[in-house]
Amino acid sequence: MTAAEHPGSTPGTETVEAVVRRQLAQALGGRRGMVEAAVPTILFTATWLLAKDLRTALVVSISAAVLLLLVRVVQRSTVQFCVNALFGIGIGWFFVNRAAAAGGSEQDQALAYFLPGILYNGGYAIVLALTCLVGWPLVGFMVGSVTGDPTAWHADRQVVRLSSLLTWVLAVPCILRVAVQAPIWLAGNSGAWDPDTAIAALGLLKIGLGWPLQLAALGTMVWLLARDHTPVTPAADGPTDQS
Repeated sequence: MTAAEHPGSTPGTETVEAVVRRQLAQALGGRRGMVEAAVPTILFTATWLLAKDLRTALVVSISAAVLLLLVRVVQRSTVQFCVNALFGIGIGWFFVNRAAAAGGSEQDQALAYFLPGILYNGGYAIVLALTCLVGWPLVGFMVGSVTGDPTAWHADRQVVRLSSLLTWVLAVPCILRVAVQAPIWLAGNSGAWDPDTAIAALGLLKIGLGWPLQLAALGTMVWLLARDHTPVTPAADGPTDQS
């Protein structure tokens, strides 16, 4: 969508809002991408609750991710989101093996599977918040990716304000996931909670706080983006002679 479709924008000029909407759609992968990210976790949690066997749960979740990947390959569509899911499972498996090497029980190992997601969301939230606090919000670089200059957008205060607001909206789901999941993980790991109960809760929360929160954030961003039409300013070809 270009600015020519919006009243008040210069014909032929793309808007910041259109750029961000397109970039977000690509990043989230639509409904299919979010389902592909959720299925392995659903199967891991369900298999663990039914069989109480960690290796079986891991094999089932990996098999599902590989099957989804093969479907993508056969259809010749992007494999990015399936690969992301496999990468996440691989990191989870690494943490499981570390817990096993440290002498942890099978329950400890199952809890370890969920730790990378908590750490990732915590780190991502910190990065997003820091980019806003230092005045270089991450969403602004989405705008810069189409202007020919990755930092030219920073000269426009209106774009910076919009980008900061959108970046905070992206950070909120990450903050909520950590705020809810981290105490449960700590309680299960310390024995304050029954480990099986903690594992079940983490699995359900990983799904419930995954794509539903992402959709809520996306809906909020779409609403915010629908209110204004900020033209994207192309990068200048070079400095002008002021003499």
